Amino acid sequence: MLCHDGPVTENSPLPVPGGAQRRVSARLAAIAESATLAVDAKAKALKAAGRPVIGFGAGEPDFPTPAYIVEAAVEAARNPVNHRYTPAAGLPALREAIAAKTLRDSGYEVSPGQVLVTNGGKQAVFQAFASIVDPGDEVLLPAPYWTTYPEAIALAGGRPVEVFAGVEQDYLVTVEQLEAARTERTKALLFCSPSNPTGAVYSPEQTEAIGRWALEHGIWVITDEIYEHLVYEDAVFTPIVRAVPELVDTTIVVNGVAKTYAMTGWRVGWMIGPKDVIKASTNFQSHLTSNVANVSQRAAIAALSGDLSAVHEMRTAFDRRRRVMVEMLRAIDGVVCPTPKGAFYAYPSVAGVLGKTYRGTTPTTSAELAALILEEVEVAVVPGEAFGPSGFLRLSYALGDDDLVEGVGRIQSLLAQQG
Repeated sequence: MLCHDGPVTENSPLPVPGGAQRRVSARLAAIAESATLAVDAKAKALKAAGRPVIGFGAGEPDFPTPAYIVEAAVEAARNPVNHRYTPAAGLPALREAIAAKTLRDSGYEVSPGQVLVTNGGKQAVFQAFASIVDPGDEVLLPAPYWTTYPEAIALAGGRPVEVFAGVEQDYLVTVEQLEAARTERTKALLFCSPSNPTGAVYSPEQTEAIGRWALEHGIWVITDEIYEHLVYEDAVFTPIVRAVPELVDTTIVVNGVAKTYAMTGWRVGWMIGPKDVIKASTNFQSHLTSNVANVSQRAAIAALSGDLSAVHEMRTAFDRRRRVMVEMLRAIDGVVCPTPKGAFYAYPSVAGVLGKTYRGTTPTTSAELAALILEEVEVAVVPGEAFGPSGFLRLSYALGDDDLVEGVGRIQSLLAQQG
């Protein structure tokens, strides 16, 4: 036994050379597990064990990747050229396709040299913050927010500053709120429209106002546009760089094929930004992961170069499910559910449900309510604590129609039985 000052207990850390006792770095030890992936994994594990669990956790289309994209990947896998390393920034043909897609869908020009292909949208998000945030910098983070954003900001050494907008604002922050949160250390703003987790969509006027405010104060914008094609009713997707072209030198766009083309498992995302930022991020990625899998890149070229007919079919199904889910959630006493105008999530407030007793249990937080719902009726939802304040649930409607009705129906039945 090594010498140890003080009594040795079962949980005592043993000294290591140099006097350090920490086994895991403070940086990584501070990271929380992705709540959405954790809920999805638990739901799948229970289902594999034979329990009839219905999962509303993962933001993952239930459709197969369109056949023409799969065929492009099969062909690519047979070509030995794709069996080798390729440029860390991405295949030139894919960077060109992303630039062309940006002009087609967003209405402004970028060069392939402003594009970096990443291993999914998450890597793009992390590298975007890492490329501009220094220790102590503050990043304004409209809440509710996607669970990965604050972790990525913190890993870059920054401090996330939450700016909350509730149901009375349809989860849309205002310029006045952002200005109230701005300090001399504010470096960047995270902007996500359509939003994960709320489905909120900023109007063209709101987007321009926020962009003008950021420009006025020299604040970088990191804009997550991965749900750009999933908008409903009168909502329109407004790229912030198109709304405020002068932002082009201080904006990083993150995007990917995952949600639009049902390609979550293919792991292809990208960053678009000023050339110096893209160069720095490419250098980083060359040491971190090198190039994205070539077969996936070839599939992404086929996706972006094709038409959007398959995308429109999926959006039609999402829209139908959206309307059913919102109607069913609103039928629950104590639940308030703003109408989501984009993405494939509903984000109801359950404040009116908390503090009441259901089957002998009295949940006081949305985390406790989500646990109760999973235990009692075998439905997996993500609690609001994963995205900001307690008192909300996120439910994805990217699942089959029958499962959606059955799952929300189980929640209705549970919350109708007080006592």
